[in-house]
Amino acid sequence: MNMMLVYGMFFALAAWWTGTAFAAANPFSDVPADHWAYEAVTQLAAEGVIEGYGDSTFRGGRSITRYEMAQMVARAMARNDVSAADKAVIDKLAAEFADELGSLGVRVAGLERNADLVRWKGKLEYKYTRLEEKNGDGTREKEKYDELLLRLEPSAEINEHWQVHGRIDTYLDMSEDKNIDGYDFRLRRAWAQGDYKHISLRFGRFNMYGDDSINDTTMSGADVTVGSADKLSGVIGGGRSAWAFEFLDGDEPNDVFYAGVDYNKAKNKGVFGAARYFRYNNDTRLIDGDAEAKRNNIWQLMAGYKFDENSTLQGYYAKSDRDIAGWEGNSRSYNIEFDYKGAQQENKGTWGAWVAYRHAGLTATPYGTWDVIYDWTKGWDIGVNYTLMKNMVGTLRYGDGKLIGKDEDKVRQFMGRLEFFF
Repeated sequence: MNMMLVYGMFFALAAWWTGTAFAAANPFSDVPADHWAYEAVTQLAAEGVIEGYGDSTFRGGRSITRYEMAQMVARAMARNDVSAADKAVIDKLAAEFADELGSLGVRVAGLERNADLVRWKGKLEYKYTRLEEKNGDGTREKEKYDELLLRLEPSAEINEHWQVHGRIDTYLDMSEDKNIDGYDFRLRRAWAQGDYKHISLRFGRFNMYGDDSINDTTMSGADVTVGSADKLSGVIGGGRSAWAFEFLDGDEPNDVFYAGVDYNKAKNKGVFGAARYFRYNNDTRLIDGDAEAKRNNIWQLMAGYKFDENSTLQGYYAKSDRDIAGWEGNSRSYNIEFDYKGAQQENKGTWGAWVAYRHAGLTATPYGTWDVIYDWTKGWDIGVNYTLMKNMVGTLRYGDGKLIGKDEDKVRQFMGRLEFFF
């Protein structure tokens, strides 16, 4: 579906939240006759499906998220006093936002979705990275990477509650004109997910809990989320994860267990946070050969505040009970970040910027999620992103850091990325 038409219809639905109904002829003073959403607004206003804000305005210029859109579509679906034409508009919107509606527990079975039973999305991503290391003895090392990623993400509905998802990646080294070893169309994720009113279940290989900070990796296993994603939820899960670092002896995957509580009532303003626990256990993979270091327990606290729909301050602190001899500070991981706006892939010209200080201690950060501050380093991360055209997003990012426990060893990284979404 043409996304401009989607947003036109959706902004029309959004306005019925508060206020009183207006006449069908040019019902909103800030939606002139030549506005791209005018026809959808007047059609739904004439049927009484939407209402204004009480001051003869529509306020359709404010950007809203797909999740907010899904909530409004759900309200529209619950109405039984709409015309056949309005019902057709609502059904099209429900098909477009079927995934988000599914996360809300809204049944969308029976709607016309796609011609195919399996839905595909993905992206093509080019990334250039320049890395410079300055050692304490005065020596320097420089590296450059030209990488091209093709990602395919299929999904299919099994029934009204269950879906199957996957992710397939392949990486190319453009400087060598060849695939990066081990990444020839590799199946990265494959899982079944069941979404009910207050519970969500996953089984298979999927992104691990905590992938927004210290665990940006996969796990083979299962987890359960109870509660509401936009309010208060609890998570418990476990399985096996194959992450590995230089200080680990052995090559067997880790047994993983995690549990946590997430609070996210901040939509456009307010507080959000989380408290999480992770345990890694391995009988053969040891820390520096230490036979007592078979387990790694990590506790994490997260908190943030949204000042408005554009500005957010957030941070976390994580502590591991395992350190590395001679590399003090690696049992801690923390981060403080300020975000302003953010590029929206559907909307040309949208942009965002951030500045952060990150301390990614190795045993407290099994797999960090940032491109320019790696595990075992600490430092500043600044960046911007911009939507060049619809579904084309560019990102520039710079990191200035040091090795944790070895302040004389400095690491600087620059990253440029261009993503094509489909």
